[in-house]
Amino acid sequence: MAEALALINYGAGNLHSVKNALGAAGARGVAVTHDPGIVRGAQRIVLPGVGAFRACREGLMGIPGMVEVLEERVLKDAVPFLGICVGMQLLASRGLEHGATRGLGWIAGQVTAIERTDPAIKVPHMGWNDVRLTPHHRDHQLFDDGEAYFLHSYHFQPDDGRDIAAMTDHGGGLVAAVARDNIAGVQFHPEKSQAYGIELLRRFLEWRP
Repeated sequence: MAEALALINYGAGNLHSVKNALGAAGARGVAVTHDPGIVRGAQRIVLPGVGAFRACREGLMGIPGMVEVLEERVLKDAVPFLGICVGMQLLASRGLEHGATRGLGWIAGQVTAIERTDPAIKVPHMGWNDVRLTPHHRDHQLFDDGEAYFLHSYHFQPDDGRDIAAMTDHGGGLVAAVARDNIAGVQFHPEKSQAYGIELLRRFLEWRP
């Protein structure tokens, strides 16, 4: 029997914490998997990510058939997709951490280092910070204003501002969330963001893009 939700295991995610948070949000039948066959049968897909962009990309590419089945289910079949932290960054055209590396290219843009424009600003951006929706995503089914937990040194810069769903501020604006059609991604960690994060995941489980 097909699992309702596939949580992709490619050696670069906070899998236990994300699975627990999805359970707290009401998810049933979560498959933590590196099996493309299970992903093909899933009705929702979550791609977590912790670490460097290049290592995450290589880990995902290292699973035979995984990228192809993700493209089939997300781009062709339009199943709801959520990328978390580096899982969100992998949506970009390329990342510049440890040299230029191709991303999935689902949302055009690049992932670059956070610039320290103020000596008082620390990198990595770590801890709780505001999440503020952009005007064109005020009515998005997933996102809401609030406060979430961040931990990152690189940030996603989409080419098209309409793909930016929410922003945060850390010595300047940083993209907190992206969205296009059935694809969504968050730079913060819902699994570490307490009630705000659980509510986001609950909405994802009910999302009908």
